[in-house]
Amino acid sequence: MKSSLVRILINKLALFFVFVMLSNFGFAQKNSKIEIGTIDSISSKVLNENRKIWIHLPRSLQYAGVFAEKKYPVVYLLDGDAHFSSVVGMIEQLSEINGNTNCPEMIVVGITNTNRNRDLTPTHSEIDLPFVPKAVSEPSGGGEKFAEFLEKELIPYINTKYPTAPYKTLVGHSFGGLTVMNILTNYTSLFNSYVAIDPSMWWDHDQFLKETTKKLATKNLANISLFLAAANTMDDNMDVVKVRKDTTVFTRHIRAILDLNDFLKQNKKSNLNYDYKYYNEDNHGSVPLIATYDAFRFIFKFNQLKLSIPEQIDFNAAVFAKIEKHFKDVSKHLGYKVDVPESTVNNFAYQSLGKKDLELAGYLFKLNVANYPQSPNVYDSLGDFYEASGDKKNAIANYEKVLAMDKNFPETKGKLDKLLK
Repeated sequence: MKSSLVRILINKLALFFVFVMLSNFGFAQKNSKIEIGTIDSISSKVLNENRKIWIHLPRSLQYAGVFAEKKYPVVYLLDGDAHFSSVVGMIEQLSEINGNTNCPEMIVVGITNTNRNRDLTPTHSEIDLPFVPKAVSEPSGGGEKFAEFLEKELIPYINTKYPTAPYKTLVGHSFGGLTVMNILTNYTSLFNSYVAIDPSMWWDHDQFLKETTKKLATKNLANISLFLAAANTMDDNMDVVKVRKDTTVFTRHIRAILDLNDFLKQNKKSNLNYDYKYYNEDNHGSVPLIATYDAFRFIFKFNQLKLSIPEQIDFNAAVFAKIEKHFKDVSKHLGYKVDVPESTVNNFAYQSLGKKDLELAGYLFKLNVANYPQSPNVYDSLGDFYEASGDKKNAIANYEKVLAMDKNFPETKGKLDKLLK
């Protein structure tokens, strides 16, 4: 029994390692490039043009066929061609590198521009120098059409083509931040969380800020999150206290953001999950990187699974109860059920089997079957459990189920043939 158990554990761990190596090797050899996404496109009737979108899919999709298919929250990124690579890298680092769980694995949809001054301005503005010259003024005011494009065309398209979960985040900088605030205000339920980075709240001779605060004053924003970032766009002789008394046109940008933050902090009855940060060491161009990082840490702070070193090393039923409770809390915040990941349960189940805690191992293997019934892996693992427990009949039944689902599932046929001898 002992040698059989050791063989099962070694084979299972080796199998997982092989799949990781083959996935990475095959991916690299296929294109001889490191790629973080693909270019898709959608023909928009609302905008009367073809729009390119950049798509990043989480790495765990590489293991479809080994583990059950997953669905992922989506980040919609304005000015996608400018910020796509940094945001993708950030999400990968926060969600999967080194086992991090600071945010969920997410699909990134980078929305590239065709006419930025048209799409990312919610109202038409007359010339307003020095910020709105004639070239910006003339096409401005297409924000409502752009919001309609998001709502009626792009989001449904993404949901149809990619494995999306219901939770959505919108990220925008400058005019993109202006669009974020417009959609939060007028299309509130379109996204679950919003990131407005140094937004141009002075738009339309400050009328946009006035209308925004007026509308938000009466809105219930429960279950909505907003992160607002302000860059240092002042002269060296200014600070966030002095600038409030300034009346020159050159400080309109930051004064408008400070006014918006004042309103949002005071408007407690809205129930908005809100955070704000001023970046004294960053200007308008440099702030998106650090602000997006801080935004994800704020919005998804509920997602981090915190286990002490002893809990990680001495896994037991009490530790797993803590893990289950964590994912119930994650489900509450995201608004849909999130089960403990199949790979996580699988790992802890084999750990328990290795320690001969058959009661906990059996619970975990069966939990994976209940949560991921479409995965051949869960039946293969349950078969290993029954084989290690001396239950040949149930081991055979589970191995046969695996092959009925996927006749080429690695090693299962060999294990079944050995039991049938």
